[in-house]
Amino acid sequence: MMFNKGQLAGLMKQAQAMQENLKKAQEELAFIEVTGEAGSGMVQILMTCKHQVKRVTIDPSLMNDDKDMLEDLIAAAFNDGARKAEEATEAKMGKLTGGMPGLPGGMKLPF
Repeated sequence: MMFNKGQLAGLMKQAQAMQENLKKAQEELAFIEVTGEAGSGMVQILMTCKHQVKRVTIDPSLMNDDKDMLEDLIAAAFNDGARKAEEATEAKMGKLTGGMPGLPGGMKLPF
C-alpha cells in the first residue's frame, strides 16, 4: 500500500500528537496517588503512580506487636500500592494507546 505525501504527513502529525499525549500522560502519573494496604488497612502506604511514597500510616496498636510482622505488613502494603499504581498507569496509558494494536506496554515513541 502506497501513501501519498498528504497521507504520510497526516500520519506523521498523528504520531507526533500521540507522542506528545503519551509524554503528558506519563508526567501526570507523578500526581496520581494510590493507597496500598495490608492488615485490613492497619498499614497504609500512599504513593504516586511513579512509585514515590508520600506517606506511611501504621495503626498504633501494631507498635506493640512483633517487629517482623510489622515489617511484613509494610512490605505487603507497599506491594499492594505498587500493583495499584501499575493498574492506574495501564488504565491511563491504555486510553491513549488503545487505537494502536500491538503497541507493547511501556513502549516509548518514537520507535
